[in-house]
Amino acid sequence: MFDGPTTNGYPIRRNDLKLATYEHNGQVRCGAVKNGRLVDLTDEFGSVKAILEGGDSAIQRAEAAVAEASDTTPESEVRYRPPVLNPNKLLCLAGNYQSHVEEGGGYFPGKEKTWPRVFMKPPSTTIIGDGDNIVLPHNAQKIDWECELAVVIGKHARFVEPSEGLGCVAGYTVLIDVSERSLKVPDAREDRDGDNWFDWLNGKWFDSFAPCGPVLALKDEIPDPHALSIKLRVSGDTKQDGNTGQMTYSVGELVSWISELVTLEPGDIIATGTLAGVGATTGDFLKGGDNVEGEIEGIGVLKNPVVSG
Repeated sequence: MFDGPTTNGYPIRRNDLKLATYEHNGQVRCGAVKNGRLVDLTDEFGSVKAILEGGDSAIQRAEAAVAEASDTTPESEVRYRPPVLNPNKLLCLAGNYQSHVEEGGGYFPGKEKTWPRVFMKPPSTTIIGDGDNIVLPHNAQKIDWECELAVVIGKHARFVEPSEGLGCVAGYTVLIDVSERSLKVPDAREDRDGDNWFDWLNGKWFDSFAPCGPVLALKDEIPDPHALSIKLRVSGDTKQDGNTGQMTYSVGELVSWISELVTLEPGDIIATGTLAGVGATTGDFLKGGDNVEGEIEGIGVLKNPVVSG
C-alpha cells in the first residue's frame, strides 16, 4: 500500500496518523487520530474499511483531510470501537512464538520443520472494542489471555510470495485472543480421536473473546512490525512482556501462507500469535472484576474490563 521511501525494506514513517472507528454524541464515526485528537472522515469515506478498500489514493486523501482540518474532537470525548467494523475474516495463529509453545510443554522442532497453524474466530460475535466487557460465560472455567499483534489487510491477496506479503498490509492493531482452556462439550461423552483439538478450538469462539483496538496504525507508521514491544497486564500485574521479533513466521510469510489457502480481502485481520506468559502456565485465569490491558509499541493500549456472564 505504500510506495514511498523505505529503509531496510520497511516504509519510513511520515507522521503520527492512525485510523479509528469511534462513537461520538451517540453516533458511530470513522476518522483519523493525530496528537490525541480525532478528525471526522465519515462524510467522505463512510468507514475505515472503505478507506482500506480505496487503497493508497484513499489513504492519501485521508491524510490531506487531516492536514487541512480545523474541527477536531479530543480523544477524551469519544469511545473507540473496533478499528475495522465487520471484517470478513479473523484469522489467528497458534504457536507462532517458540516461548509460548515451550511454556506449555510443547516441542519446537525449528522453523524449517514446521508451518504456520491457522485457525479462525467468528468476527461478528468475538470482536469487541476498547472499553467493552470481556464476558466470562457460565459454561467456561479457565479463561486465559493472549496479547497479539494484529495485521489488517489492505488489498486483495491470493497466492502472493513472502516477499510480497508486507505489500498487502494496511496497518496494525492490538488483539487479545481470549481462550477457554478447559472446555469439554459435553462433559459426559466418549472421547474420539481429535476431540481435544476441537475442544481447544471451540474454547476460542465465545462472544467477546477477541478484543481489538484501540486504533489502526497505518503501515508506514510502523517501520518494522517485527521490532515492537508487546505487553499484557491483568489488573496492573504484567503477565506478558516481550517483542514481536520473537515470532517464528514473519508478517510477510504469514500473509503469503494464508493467501495460499484463502483470498485475503481489505479489512481482514490476522492475529500473529502470542508469546510466553499466559495464565495456563501458572493456573492463574481471568475472573470477574479483572481489567486486561494489551499494549503494543507504536499502536497503543487496549483496555477491557472482565465481567461474569
